[in-house]
Amino acid sequence: MNASRSVKSIFLAAVVLAATSGFASSKGSLELQHPTNVGGKKLASGTYKVQWDGTGDQVELRIYQGKNVVASTSARLVTVEHPFPSDAVLVSTNGDGSMSLSRINFGGKKYALEIAGEAGASGAGGAAR
Repeated sequence: MNASRSVKSIFLAAVVLAATSGFASSKGSLELQHPTNVGGKKLASGTYKVQWDGTGDQVELRIYQGKNVVASTSARLVTVEHPFPSDAVLVSTNGDGSMSLSRINFGGKKYALEIAGEAGASGAGGAAR
């Protein structure tokens, strides 16, 4: 009976550790050099924190300024072959000249977030940070 309890405890500890390590990798930072549209919201230039839930094509991205969520949108978690040396973003230029966030690359990480297309997005953009 004690052996069974020990096995359950070890299993539970492994599950908690796996969940915690997965949660830790779902956070990052974002620096915008220009006002940029994200999920229908226009964000000012500046530094933000990002957090997402999910994997693959089903990621819900939230962007924070301090403790407040200032934008949210769906995104896709993708694997990158060659990690960027530092955090960087890719933006698209819209028909009206405004910019929309297209991708967030995380420095030293083998993953990036591709942002679901904003309405009216066209063309290629630049990087920030």
